[in-house]
Amino acid sequence: IKKPFTEVIKANIGDAHAMGQRPITFLRQVVALCTYPNLLDSPSFPEDAKERARRILQGCGGNSLGSYTASQGINCIREDVASYIERRDGGVPADPDNIYLTTGASDGISAILKILVSGGGKSRTGVMIPIPQYPLYSAAISELDAIQVNYYLDEENCWALNVNELRRALNEAKAYCNPKVLCIINPGNPTGQVQNRKCIEDVIHFAWEEKLFLLADEVYQDNVYSEGCQFHSFKKILYEMGPEYYNNVELASFHSTSKGYMGECGYRGGYMEVINLHPEIKGQLVKLLSVRLCPPVSGQAAMDIVVNPPVPGEESYAQFIKEKESVLNNLAKKAKLTEDMFNKIPGIHCNPLQGAMYAFPRIFIPSKAIEEAKAHKMAPDMFYCMKLLEETGICVVPGSGFGQREGTYHFRMTILPPVEKLKILLEKVKDFHIKFLEKYA
Repeated sequence: IKKPFTEVIKANIGDAHAMGQRPITFLRQVVALCTYPNLLDSPSFPEDAKERARRILQGCGGNSLGSYTASQGINCIREDVASYIERRDGGVPADPDNIYLTTGASDGISAILKILVSGGGKSRTGVMIPIPQYPLYSAAISELDAIQVNYYLDEENCWALNVNELRRALNEAKAYCNPKVLCIINPGNPTGQVQNRKCIEDVIHFAWEEKLFLLADEVYQDNVYSEGCQFHSFKKILYEMGPEYYNNVELASFHSTSKGYMGECGYRGGYMEVINLHPEIKGQLVKLLSVRLCPPVSGQAAMDIVVNPPVPGEESYAQFIKEKESVLNNLAKKAKLTEDMFNKIPGIHCNPLQGAMYAFPRIFIPSKAIEEAKAHKMAPDMFYCMKLLEETGICVVPGSGFGQREGTYHFRMTILPPVEKLKILLEKVKDFHIKFLEKYA
């Protein structure tokens, strides 16, 4: 069938390079040198890239990326991750022994959940997740046969996290499960909010009070755009709240090569830092991770460059900073453009995109369209997104895929396309939405 468009624009997934973002030169140079060490003799590569590659290769069996590494990852890379966390958090100590390199952040999140889930019936582990959420969580909880406990982010208040809502969700869940885990995504996916310091303190206090294990998904920590917003890691705030909290609250935090300014999704590089884990449980976690032998070694090398980039005085520094700032400034521009354009469309409302890589606008769907969706046995926002795809070639994800309050409808789209393509995309959504309302309202 001839479609009324020439290409499908895949705005459904946060895959930066697939959307045309250029790789960071230094990262690719180091991974290239590690992959093909003969290049270490080439004058085409800068000395600081060669230094990093030699250090990584020395940590590999037989000086080759092709060898297995320790299950927790290459030792020198875990040391670099610990140094990075200390710098990021203003001197808060980090122990390389608490660092686990992972196959993207997803692998770490799944592993921790596997360790934490137990019991049966009313004593089955409950895992508290934000709604809307990144579907990795609902999928992992379902796979482990754990109990999903939803807490709702406050859309009217820029997707803020409210401790009263956490308390409501926890108390209701106690009737049918044993809530033990609290997941936080900051900056938010799909919602793009950045939590302020006070909010994080409240969440930590709540976790301490209720003896909950905290999972902090912080893969978008470099992606903060709004004036007055700043990324605070849960680890740093936990430390600053004093020893009573810092020595008792169990926390796993996650980072990845896939997001930020790197966008290196395909390398599947990531790490988690786990603190206050009981030594016996830690032993079980290492055992569990050793079943999959080790994370991809090229991904470990890519992660090393994220945490150990060029520094002032090194020859690659100027180019690295230029590329990094160009990507992040571009994303900030696209976040503002997307928010502004959506809010000009009647029947669409979009909260400020403070961080991450997505917009999650609320869409008005008339009752006639809701009836037609029911007749097709579809969620109303799925019906909307399929119509959008059929008529414009724009692929986005319905809000029902992430969870949303009853009676509200959304979709998630990435802000990753190049600015000119993004403008075309937003114009097409505007024209489609107006026609959709005319047809069904």
